[in-house]
Amino acid sequence: MANHKSAIKRHKQSLKRAARNRAQRTRVKNAVKDVRAAIQGNDKGLAQKQLSEASSVLAKAAGKGAVHWKKAARKISRLAKAVNALEAE
Repeated sequence: MANHKSAIKRHKQSLKRAARNRAQRTRVKNAVKDVRAAIQGNDKGLAQKQLSEASSVLAKAAGKGAVHWKKAARKISRLAKAVNALEAE
């Protein structure tokens, strides 16, 4: 454990930030899972709605630094591709 006053403060801040980032990443996982479930169920309308929400959650997480921006873009792209393939059928 840290001994200096400033190091103790930094440690507390890092714990808070880690908890905040973990919550953001959990929201991302749940949003992606919802889109995948809609795709599995062949529900085009629901999949598009869930994709819109997931895109928003991913963009926010990337903006806050909880997820790398390229990872967020890649996930959005792949989900959109899957939803569009669902429409083609």
